Amino acid sequence: MKVAGLGFKRDVTLASLREALLAAGGIEGLAAVATVSDKADADVLKQLARECGVPIKAVPADMLAGINTPTQSKLVAEKFGTGSVAEAAALAAAGPRARLIAPRAVSQDRTATAAIAEGDGA
Repeated sequence: MKVAGLGFKRDVTLASLREALLAAGGIEGLAAVATVSDKADADVLKQLARECGVPIKAVPADMLAGINTPTQSKLVAEKFGTGSVAEAAALAAAGPRARLIAPRAVSQDRTATAAIAEGDGA
């Protein structure tokens, strides 16, 4: 199962989320999109999930902590205990043996990030 992990700022637009997802590899074959739980109810994320025809997987912030990611953001590490919300959410939602198949891609306005992981599901 392929899962796209998304990290985004509160003021993100649908266009920016879409751009980051396309830069990470697009929607083909996706089973779900995932993000940290406190942002899973964002209207813009719900719109993107509807467009892609996939559910949203909410990942509790404490599950992100300690997930090793190729991308390292100091700010994200301080807040979430992982280097990339997008990468960690994708890995967590794709299952225990998931692997990253597309590392973090960032929208041009830097308000959205996306990464894609593949795994057996949770």
